[in-house]
Amino acid sequence: MFCNQCEQTQNGTGCTDIGVCGKDEDVQSLQEILLYGVKGMAAYAHHARRLGKTDDRVSAFIEEALFATVTNVNFDIPSLLEYVLECGRQNIRVMELLDQGHTEKFGRPVPTTVYEGTKAGPGILVTGHDLVDLHALLEQTSGLGINVYTHGEMLPAHSYPELKKHPHLVGHFGGPWQNQLWEFPQFSGSILATTNCVLIPPDSYADRLFTTRVTAVPGGNRLLGEDFSAVIEKAKQCSPLPEAKVRESTIGFHYSTLLGIADKIIDAVKSGDVKRFYLIGGCDGAESGRNYYTQLAQSCPEQSIILTLGCGKYRIRNHDYGTVAGLPRFLDMGQCNDAFGAVQVALALAKSFDCGVNDLPLEIVLSWFEQKAVAVLLSLLALDVKGIRIGPVPPAFVSPNVFKVLQDKFDLKVIESSPPLELVQLGA
Repeated sequence: MFCNQCEQTQNGTGCTDIGVCGKDEDVQSLQEILLYGVKGMAAYAHHARRLGKTDDRVSAFIEEALFATVTNVNFDIPSLLEYVLECGRQNIRVMELLDQGHTEKFGRPVPTTVYEGTKAGPGILVTGHDLVDLHALLEQTSGLGINVYTHGEMLPAHSYPELKKHPHLVGHFGGPWQNQLWEFPQFSGSILATTNCVLIPPDSYADRLFTTRVTAVPGGNRLLGEDFSAVIEKAKQCSPLPEAKVRESTIGFHYSTLLGIADKIIDAVKSGDVKRFYLIGGCDGAESGRNYYTQLAQSCPEQSIILTLGCGKYRIRNHDYGTVAGLPRFLDMGQCNDAFGAVQVALALAKSFDCGVNDLPLEIVLSWFEQKAVAVLLSLLALDVKGIRIGPVPPAFVSPNVFKVLQDKFDLKVIESSPPLELVQLGA
């Protein structure tokens, strides 16, 4: 670790007293939280900018926040905590811009049944988050007899009217990002990775993997613009895919859809048919402990509704949760950035019941892995949402003292080894 104050290595050949230098672990922790949050927010802002949505106040905050982490500029814990929470507030605005961009260009998502598996013929698999790239690819492959499939966080694309109108957007293949190394070799067509959450490819499919702009991997083929002719030509050269249906699933419960049936949801709560809501989502990963989310979802009482978003949904979506009060118990709200929509639903319910969000029968359990998850968590904390559970392990960049502050202020919790009874008992 490098000491910013005396410019020597801490606990190494130079500085050994970080307290004397003023760069203690709590300052470092808050600066790292801020950096990770800004990085996640910048990714969302980049997607929004591609859709023509920007806000000068967001750009100004990103500059100021990065400046606050520069060498010897801020060692003050209270002011750094203010920046961390302001990052959450700014990220809410960014997610709002991205939602506006998506819905204005592609229409409001609607509940949609999606074919999962492959269909006979040549194919292209699209992973990542960028719907603009997917739209351009669909336009360029129109009428060519090439099927296009989504992967990972691109699954919600099937619910947008302007994307689903393309008949050759035929389905979804595979699961979360960390399964790429064994799923992609099974997909014989070309593969397009549009954003983060792409793994370095082995030789088995490196020549078929294409990335866009900032996204790049050794051995892959990087594209700088939206000309996907190379992806299309590779798909034509590859072996055709077989007809292999895995299942069908229903997605597309955008917050506008849920707000449209808010009266039905409110009546179900007032009648006692629905007694609790669970928001279970976030980033998925391969390390142990993530089966907690599966256990929790399947343990949720029948008089509850489960909301999900992000690739964390893959831990809990392969189960039939049935219905309650005429509503599906499992509602897929979309990508990780659609946490904005979950916030809107919670705020609307709180307004209808004349209470605060923290007074709702709502449990929020989030898995985290990378910077976008940090930005989303900071947004929830900036809204003063309390009692959130995160995991599967405590973030390594949060020092014990900083985590205690978050526990004391927001009742932030780390998930247990298995879901506790009070989390799934309706009377709790």
